[in-house]
Amino acid sequence: MKMITKRGIFLWILVIAFTAGLVFLIVSFVNHGDEWVMQPYNSHLYSSGDLVGAGKITDCNGRSLAETNNGKREYNDSVTTRKATLHTVGDTKGFISTGVQNVYEAKLTGFNVLTGIYNVTKNGSGNDMQLTVNADVCDVAYKALSNYKAGCVGVINYKTGDIVCMVSTPSYDPQNKPSDIDTNDYYEGVYMNRLLTGLYTPGSTFKLVVAACAIENIPDIYSREFKCTGEYDAGGTPIECNARHGKLNFNEALAKSCNSAFAQIAIELGYKKLADTVKELGLTSTVCVSGDINSSKGRFFLEKGDSNDYIGWTGIGQGDTLVSPIAMLRFVGAVANDGKAVSLNLVESFATKAGKMLDLDFNVRETPLLSSETASRLKSMMRYNVKEQYGDYNFKGLKLCAKSGTAQIDSVDAHNTAWFAGFMDDPENPYAFVVLVEHGNSGSGTAGPIANKVLQALVNK
Repeated sequence: MKMITKRGIFLWILVIAFTAGLVFLIVSFVNHGDEWVMQPYNSHLYSSGDLVGAGKITDCNGRSLAETNNGKREYNDSVTTRKATLHTVGDTKGFISTGVQNVYEAKLTGFNVLTGIYNVTKNGSGNDMQLTVNADVCDVAYKALSNYKAGCVGVINYKTGDIVCMVSTPSYDPQNKPSDIDTNDYYEGVYMNRLLTGLYTPGSTFKLVVAACAIENIPDIYSREFKCTGEYDAGGTPIECNARHGKLNFNEALAKSCNSAFAQIAIELGYKKLADTVKELGLTSTVCVSGDINSSKGRFFLEKGDSNDYIGWTGIGQGDTLVSPIAMLRFVGAVANDGKAVSLNLVESFATKAGKMLDLDFNVRETPLLSSETASRLKSMMRYNVKEQYGDYNFKGLKLCAKSGTAQIDSVDAHNTAWFAGFMDDPENPYAFVVLVEHGNSGSGTAGPIANKVLQALVNK
């Protein structure tokens, strides 16, 4: 009798262990099945480590950017378009981690827990994806950037959050990958989408941040008068200005990008108010695109006890601050949108081969970054910049509000990082933009014309 009881207990233990193992396996399969099936050794989806079994990717106008034909992944017919959209679409080996082919590979292949990859095996491809980017506009941006070593262009609809243009250079033709891509200095950082994961000294674009902080914390800022003698001595290394501006008000200080004035303003505000503003504007946070693609986090180093000259240098964007271009784009988009940043989106839709729409698991939301009053005042100042400093005639019909930046990386002007960021104050064309050019010398002289070409192509399409 005792023997039967022991055997019964042992059998119950086996049943419980088997059931627990089965439950664990099912849960693991449901949660991680897409990861398991997307391994490069799965010959149904990959050939020699290259993704081949996936759906079609198109731009907002239906232009094919990547698709599977006869067991091979093919890109657009245009070499320029292939290079211009490479960092958006991604490569077939997943080296470009932020490309949609890598981030959404399971959805593109059509994997689900019930049928696995049956439909991919049967039909030769998976689900189709339409993006929000305009390939024609990306072509213009790529051509404009191609004269420089490296850079990026980003354009969003600041009302909907749709990314209309996303281009990063250097790039390469994914259908004819260069044999020297890993050894040629020209391709340094080629797998990085600079708009999303690049971190850069912001230069004078950071004066927009200081201006926003001053508007909210210095009540008489608009009645202040600043004196610029060509440099400002806050102790330590004098902060040199780009000119001897003489007397100027707050509006003029931003338009002329006066280092003396903004160093003084930053020092008066102090490290705490500046640090709080940077955080509130999301410049040190990850910017999430379509709920799945994440940018690099920016960095801001001011803290209690820092010297006045260091605070001054930080205030003009020449300290140790680092910002991702997409975070700067999100910020200026919020200025345009009454202080509210709209969540950014790159994926317009997913559909099966039969045309059934798939759930994107992404909801558009607005995040307040600035008060409505601060955004309105900053918008007016950025519009003043263009009218009085950059010239409306250089941006015909765009009604541009903008700020340039020339971040000095070393003593050689040609090594400067050129910035131009802003938006169109136009309800019919609610576009915000950022242009960054490494080794670009002047922000307004180099990045500004690129922004004009891209926006003109967008609004006059």
